[in-house]
Amino acid sequence: MSSITNRGVREPSSETSSGTTPVKVDSAKAASPPPQQRTRGKKIWIDLENSPHVPFFKPIIEELEERGHSVLLTARDCFQVCDLADLLGLQYKRIGRHYGKHMLAKVAGLGVRVLQLSPTVLKHKPDLAVSHGSRSMFVLASLLRIPTITICDYEHARWTKFVNPSWVMAPDVIPDEVVRGLGFDKTRILRYPGIKEDVYAPLFKPDPSIKSRIGLNTDDLIVTLRPPATEAHYHNPASDRLLNCALEFLGSQSNVKVVILPRTSQQESELRRAWPQRFAEKRFIVPQQIVDGLDLIWYSDLVISGGGTMNREAAALGVPVYSIFRGKIGAVDRHLADTGRLVLLESAEDVHRKLHLVRRRPEATPNVGGHSALQAVVDNIVGVLQ
Repeated sequence: MSSITNRGVREPSSETSSGTTPVKVDSAKAASPPPQQRTRGKKIWIDLENSPHVPFFKPIIEELEERGHSVLLTARDCFQVCDLADLLGLQYKRIGRHYGKHMLAKVAGLGVRVLQLSPTVLKHKPDLAVSHGSRSMFVLASLLRIPTITICDYEHARWTKFVNPSWVMAPDVIPDEVVRGLGFDKTRILRYPGIKEDVYAPLFKPDPSIKSRIGLNTDDLIVTLRPPATEAHYHNPASDRLLNCALEFLGSQSNVKVVILPRTSQQESELRRAWPQRFAEKRFIVPQQIVDGLDLIWYSDLVISGGGTMNREAAALGVPVYSIFRGKIGAVDRHLADTGRLVLLESAEDVHRKLHLVRRRPEATPNVGGHSALQAVVDNIVGVLQ
């Protein structure tokens, strides 16, 4: 998320502790050299493969540049990645696209994008590659012997089998044994406080014009809904059944307007075919322009999502949020559910029993904590560079 439209959103965590120190790589790399010996002016390659990566990396890029480093930013043209990057004013090179959900297509697309990225990366010769799980970056950086950091907040994501990043960075709400279970030596594990959405949620400033821009008014009870990621390898069809159940329930409530953020144009077409009357009545709405997902979440009465980032962004902002994700529940979402910041909908009965349609009155600005997560992430990156 994160902030998007037709994409995901973001969130802050009450777990953000300003006194938390990021875990260092090892004693040799972790020691901070005297100021005169510190490495300056290094080049970091960051790759954006999915829409939630855009708001996440924006403040990281700004902080790295503030500290004297330069960033080579590449972006895959899919899931509104480039539209969001344009919306947030990022300077990037558009390279590659999505090749579909079938495994053979994914593998072929991986190889094609590695080849497409190669000229740019060879030209710029980055000192370090950083992503939130870019497989094409893993492969190319490994071939070119560029050290890599992957930032991971879902331990059930599938890794590229024949290459692993040099370091993994994970939020501290994921237990140590879970991160080590991914196959990393403990000296190669970096940490940051809270959750990934804490990196950018504290910078969020709401824009109240969002409601009028997409045709909402003060009488509407607004539900923002993000369908499941049907093209992801972890997709479970049970999520689709819960989506239909939720839309049927919401569509039966006369005072509810549902703002739907499809992940692809095909997903939007399928939803319009399934619910033509609700779309004709403008009870179900798909924004026709890219919007900031955090704005939409903040001015919603509740959020329902089949994916992780929008759920966590809503939880970070303190907005009631319900998950229809039915894949393997990760440690972050389990933590949010256990602390009452996220409600897991696991059956049709849950939709009717647990889903509360209650109006909320958002404050002028959210209270989402400080910048310790952002600082820890950037400190970890700079620590590896040194």
